[in-house]
Amino acid sequence: VELRIMDAESEVEQGEIGTIEVRGANVFKGYWQMPEKTAEELRPDGWFITGDLGQIDADGYVSIVGRGKDLIITGGFNVYPKELESLIDDIDGVLESAVIGVPHPDFGEAVVAVVVPSNPALSAEAVQAVAAEKLAKFKQPKHVLLLPELPRNTMGKVQKKALRDTYANLFT
Repeated sequence: VELRIMDAESEVEQGEIGTIEVRGANVFKGYWQMPEKTAEELRPDGWFITGDLGQIDADGYVSIVGRGKDLIITGGFNVYPKELESLIDDIDGVLESAVIGVPHPDFGEAVVAVVVPSNPALSAEAVQAVAAEKLAKFKQPKHVLLLPELPRNTMGKVQKKALRDTYANLFT
């Protein structure tokens, strides 16, 4: 299998973040009866656009930093939700989290952390305090929501699109 990291139509420099593409005999040829989706995600030369964002380090190791559709662009800066989720999930009293971007009138998108507490004493302010201590200002959540659970599909995957839809008007 071949792998490359792309930004639009060209490969990015080593260490830069871009979209992961793969090609090989074991990569599927397209979506069943979905030619439009196949054309969107499979290049004519056989490269499959995975939708994952990643980078290749100096030793040739690939690191996945998140999904392209989950990338948050706030005030012109890229925020990768996975980084924030890892930080928030390590806070005492947090069961799990999901970080999303929602429309914001000044920043384009705002970072919002949706947190499921394992301890009812956990506060949104406590989460924001940890973020303020460990993250650059543009990465810090503008709002923290505490929910009893995260929405999931039948496979158990967190439905970030549902969260984005639900909280799309948070800042309007």
